[in-house]
Amino acid sequence: MKSTIENTVEFVKEKLEGAEAGHDWYHMERVWKLSKKIAATEDCSQEVVELAALLHDIADPKFHNGDETIAPKIAREFLEGQKVQEDVIEKVLFIIKNISFKNRGEVPAELPVELKIVQDADRIDAIGAIGIGRTFNFGGFKNNLMYDPEVQPSLNMSKDEYKKSNGTTINHFYEKLLLLKDLMNTRKGKELAQERHDYMLGFLDQFFKEWNVD
Repeated sequence: MKSTIENTVEFVKEKLEGAEAGHDWYHMERVWKLSKKIAATEDCSQEVVELAALLHDIADPKFHNGDETIAPKIAREFLEGQKVQEDVIEKVLFIIKNISFKNRGEVPAELPVELKIVQDADRIDAIGAIGIGRTFNFGGFKNNLMYDPEVQPSLNMSKDEYKKSNGTTINHFYEKLLLLKDLMNTRKGKELAQERHDYMLGFLDQFFKEWNVD
């Protein structure tokens, strides 16, 4: 008999078949693995961490007209079908609802350690070489410009402004990716983020050299 985690893996793979490559099963798998690595250094519920990591982007609002209610609904229906305890379901749904970068101004001051872990893992997958690849893939998906020297990054955007933004891919580094290192919650998250942050800085240096044909 398969475990709940094994069933969740199968469910997510099926649900995200054909998804945009930066938010597909492989993203979920990486966040799951990173979450387990961070969870090993924290006192937490392994079940909540793994389920939340696997389900956190089951219906990313970016691909559902900004609707943030779809993912929790899908996750609840699935978890109830797996006979997961209600208190575990509530904790997983809380993470799904509050993990996003754009929602960071709306979350409670005190966050459960499981959310901190999965949020760190999700943010770590948004930076470094993988983060660069995901960012350019999504920019191409949206048909955004790679870079325009005349368009400056828009810092301190509100949630609505962030959701509606169609800025350049390079500006996204300054509007989000380079900010993530200092938003890590856990010691392990900070450690893992530093190397990837430094890699992005090196990439940007090289990008601007090549853009300007130095």
